[in-house]
Amino acid sequence: MPKFAANLSMMFNERPFLERFAAAATAGFSAVEYLFPYDYPAEVVAEKLRDAGLNQALFNMPPGDWAGGDRGLASLSDRREEFESSLVKAIAYGKAIGTPLLHMMAGIAPADDPTAASCYVDNLKKAADATAEAGIGLVIEPINKRDMPGYFLNDFNRAFDLVADLDRPNVSLQFDIYHRQIMHGDVITALRQMAPRIGHIQIAAVPTRHEPMTGELNDRMIFEEIDALGYQGYVGCEYRPAGVTEDGLGWMSSI
Repeated sequence: MPKFAANLSMMFNERPFLERFAAAATAGFSAVEYLFPYDYPAEVVAEKLRDAGLNQALFNMPPGDWAGGDRGLASLSDRREEFESSLVKAIAYGKAIGTPLLHMMAGIAPADDPTAASCYVDNLKKAADATAEAGIGLVIEPINKRDMPGYFLNDFNRAFDLVADLDRPNVSLQFDIYHRQIMHGDVITALRQMAPRIGHIQIAAVPTRHEPMTGELNDRMIFEEIDALGYQGYVGCEYRPAGVTEDGLGWMSSI
């Protein structure tokens, strides 16, 4: 069975963020991920992680003004300096918290805009260099247009090609099964084809984004395939519980 990381931005929302670490450990998770830790001092987050005996799986670089609609900065050519500042901040937090991976969000920009594409590649190279120097991995994730309209990186093949063309040992693909099914389907074939470049996997039921094992996919078969492929990382549980988080965790023991 894969190793699961609780996504604390979506799960255990019945309590404040800093209390979710202990709740995840009590529920049986060995690792956590979340969108952003930047509302709290890095040392405080690291302490909560350590006290709960958890591993950090991943978190995102600062996205810009999330409340104002920003979804990352990497493809925004008029905000290059802000991107560079966000990269410095993400690495500082990453080193303090001890994350093995940072996710670089692409931002809202036309996918066919050559200026956005050039900016994205430039920033991907900068981020690859900086994270490698810090000893941290970097992932990029295609996100479906239904959940995030206008997101620049909205195609798995494009994301895979970007990682392959860059060919840096610390840069890989974040393979979100929920997004893959909505965008393209053919989940297991894509896992097999893209496995050499996958650095992180996430899961949620389709189409509800609730607990695994409750949607249209055969999640048990997908988990078996992940094991068969020899994937050693965590599978992030980036789903919205249908009710109280703990009440919906029976899917893990049913695998």
